Amino acid sequence: MALEQREVREVYTEALIEMAEKDERIVLVEADLMKAAKSLPFKEKFPERTIDVGIAEANMMGVASGLSAFGKIPFTHTFTPFATRRCLDQITISVAYAGLNVKMMGSDPGVAAELNGGTHMSFEDVGIMRSIPNMVIFEPVDSVQLKQAMPHIINHYGPVYIRMFRKKTEQIFDEKYTFNWCKAEQLKEGSDVVIMATGLMVKESLDAANQLKEEGISVKVLNIHTVKPLDKEAVIQAAKDTGAVVTAENHNIINGLGSAVAEVLTENYPVPMKRIGVKDHFGEVGKMDFLMNKYEMKAKHIIEAVKEVIGKKG
Repeated sequence: MALEQREVREVYTEALIEMAEKDERIVLVEADLMKAAKSLPFKEKFPERTIDVGIAEANMMGVASGLSAFGKIPFTHTFTPFATRRCLDQITISVAYAGLNVKMMGSDPGVAAELNGGTHMSFEDVGIMRSIPNMVIFEPVDSVQLKQAMPHIINHYGPVYIRMFRKKTEQIFDEKYTFNWCKAEQLKEGSDVVIMATGLMVKESLDAANQLKEEGISVKVLNIHTVKPLDKEAVIQAAKDTGAVVTAENHNIINGLGSAVAEVLTENYPVPMKRIGVKDHFGEVGKMDFLMNKYEMKAKHIIEAVKEVIGKKG
């Protein structure tokens, strides 16, 4: 795997412009972070369909819900903590409860906030959005997946929350890839254990699987790009195929991907399971590699978890 040639945010804006050229309902609502999202080209192309509300995220959601009520498809954007916890009531009531069609982009999820520190490092945004009825939560693993997902996001009527890593990621998919809306994707076949990962943790999981293969351990890897609605059938089948599960996420292990998977398995097919992610901790200033080591989110930590759950089988 190698770094992508282009940043995810650039591909996001490009895809949004392409869709907006075909669909005049698409509008952009920003909260004074157009430079951060590199979405200024959209404003240059569609100035009459771009609204910058300033640093007023709750108002941004109110404006977006109003636009949706009049038939538009608004895309909002700000950093993940401001896209979720700062305007939770507006998302819950003005968007979701009202049954409106707002697409919410939260950028720099989890440790990706890096030097912006604890106030900007949201480890709870998935948990917040998971609790809202009818919410879709999508986290692309790279720009290829995000670009292919954009038409599905637009065609789906209802609120969608997207966790976007802004900069370059490790490229997981190539031009042969075909996106499957709300369906888990098997990236590696295996029979001893399954790692279910999302976002930047997919790369760490693949690294762990490759290292474990050298030790004779067969690891299945699933990319769970849609945490809600979770692909329950794929989760249950993978548990049946392997008998042991590890989840890996750039989020608090409470009420994120790990919790969602545990809920499904507890009710349907209980197996030994371990969750990799932030263990109920606030963020702090630091580069991503340092933070991932501190919060035990690297491939070596996934390997330890794999061996632990395999040891509990049978």
